[in-house]
This record gives sequence, C-alpha cells and structure tokens, in this order.
Amino acid sequence: MAPKDYEPGDGCLVQVIRIPVRVVVVLVVIPVRMVWDVLVLCGRAVERVLLRPLGRALGWVFEKVVTPVALALARLAAAIGKALFYWPWVALWRYVVVPVVTYGLVVPVVWVYRQLLTPLGHGIAWLVERLLVAPVTWVYRQLLTPLGHGVVAALAWLVRALFYWPWVALWRYVVVPVVRYGLVVPVVWVYRQLLTPLGHGIAWLMERLWRGSVWLVRTLLVAPVVWLYRYVLAPVGREIASAVGVAWRIAGYVSRAVGRCLKWLARNLVGRPARWCYREVCTPLGHFVRDALWRPAANAAVQTGRATRAALASARETVRQARRDAWRALIGTPREPQSVAGPNGQARNLGGRQQIQTVPGAAAEPEISLHQQG
Repeated sequence: MAPKDYEPGDGCLVQVIRIPVRVVVVLVVIPVRMVWDVLVLCGRAVERVLLRPLGRALGWVFEKVVTPVALALARLAAAIGKALFYWPWVALWRYVVVPVVTYGLVVPVVWVYRQLLTPLGHGIAWLVERLLVAPVTWVYRQLLTPLGHGVVAALAWLVRALFYWPWVALWRYVVVPVVRYGLVVPVVWVYRQLLTPLGHGIAWLMERLWRGSVWLVRTLLVAPVVWLYRYVLAPVGREIASAVGVAWRIAGYVSRAVGRCLKWLARNLVGRPARWCYREVCTPLGHFVRDALWRPAANAAVQTGRATRAALASARETVRQARRDAWRALIGTPREPQSVAGPNGQARNLGGRQQIQTVPGAAAEPEISLHQQG
C-alpha cells in the first residue's frame, strides 16, 4: 500500500527528488512569506489608522458640505436660468406671439377660407363636374373602354402568334430532344460507368492514406508527448505545487512565531514600563490634579453660573414689572367683563332674580319663566 503523502504510481525518482525540492522551496518561500505578512500588517494598519478616518472625513465633508452647497448652487443656477432664459420666452410666446398670430393671422385666414374660398371652391367643383367630367366619363365608358378591350385582345393574339408559339414549338420539338439524346445521355453514361468507380477508388485510397498518417502521428508524436507529460511533467509539477504549499504553511508558522516573539518583546520592553508609568505616576498625578484643581474650579464655575443666571432672571423680572407698571400708568387697567350667572353658577335665564332694563328711566319688571308657572 502506498504511503499517505505520496500519490499512487510515483516512482523512485519522484521520491528521491521530493525532499530536496521541498527544502529548496522552503528556503526560498520563507522570506517571501515573512515580507508578505509584514506588508499585510502594514496595509491593515494604514487602512485602520489613515484610510478609514480619511474616508469617513471625506464622506462627512461630501455629505455635510459639498452636497448642500452643490444642491444650493444647482437650485440657484436653475432659478437664474429659468428667470433669464425660460420665463421671458414663455411670456413672449404666451402673451405676444400666440395672441398676435391667433387674432392677427389665423382668425382672418380661417374666416376667409370658410366664408369665401369654401363656397367658391364648391361652386367651381360643381361646374367642372357638370360641364367637363360628366361628358368625358360618358365617352370613356361608352366608346374608349370597348375599343381598348378589342385592340388589346388583337395585339395579344398577334404577339402570341409572332413571338410565343414559334419559340415554344422550337424548344419543345427541337432543342429538348437534341439536348436530351445528344448531350444528357452520354454525360450520364460517362458519370455512371467511368467517373463513379474512379471516384470510389480515389476515396478508398485517400481513406487508407489518412488512416496511415493518423497512425504514424499517433505513434511517433502523440504517444511520446503523452508519456512525457504523464510520467515526467505531471509528477514534477505536482511535487513543485505540493512543495510550494507545504513551504507556504511552514513559512506562515515561522512568520507567526517571529511575530509573537516581537509582540512579547514589545510588551515587555515598552508595554509593561508604559503601563507601570501610567498606573504609578500618571494616575496619582491626574487624581491629584482632578481633586485639588479641577473639581474646585468646576464647582466655582457652576456656582458662578447659577448666581449669574439668578441675577439675570431677577433683572429680567424687574424690567418686565417696570414695563407693565409704565404701560398701566399710560393707558390704564382694562376692565374685566362681569359675568351674569344664576343661583347655581349658570347663565341667567327666564325666571331668574336678575331683571332686564330695556327702556331708560322705566322700572324693570321681573321675568316670569314658563317652567315656574307650570
């Protein structure tokens, strides 16, 4: 049973060449893979740090600045273009050209056509039909049509007698028999008795020559090329492809190990000291600044703002009250309307205690409700 890593049908030559080829390919591919990984990391960093913010900034500028400005300019240009090149021509066409042409040219022409030319044309047509068309039509139908039919029939018979029947008789009784028995029959005999067997023999000879040529080409050219491809080129190409794949994976492992080593060095040489400095130095200093300076300043600013807002509100209220007092002193206080309500807080109706004064100087009488009388 063949090993799992080998392809069935591999010979000793393939197995001997496999290891050196893979070693050489690994040595060649490892630098390429490491350079490729470095380029990929650089590309991702550039995309994350530069290209994404730049793209977002450009998108924001295009959305918030360029698009509104372009829309505003387009609308302004459209409005100016309409005001300068559209509405004047529309107004000229609608209020000058159309009325002038309609009432200065079309209406008179239509009136002349309907009132003068149409009746005149109808009269002229009636006169021409009665005086000229009717006699000509009668002469054409009663005289010229039968005479023309007779002349045409005579000419047709004469043409057939002179130019048709002699040629038909010549073709039918002279040309056809001569061609059939003098040319067609010998040609058919030569084709059947000589050319057909000769063509069959030539075709058989060409078929044999073609088969021999195909066998020679297949034996001397195709078979060696197929053998070379199957037993030399295909195994070598397969081994090279497999070696490149294995070397690429090994180079990936090596590149990952180198990256982890660099990451460990960066963490121990840069990250941990920076974290210690942040925790032990920057954080206490920041807390001190926050507690000793920033919070008192912020509280003082908040108290100052509150006091300022309260003072401004009091000043506004004072100004508003002074304005109201000045207005009342100038025009007086408006009289509030007195609402007339009944005993239950509703509007006064018939039968209530209130009385209506209709005539000045006359005593008002109490109103009597129908419901109270009932």
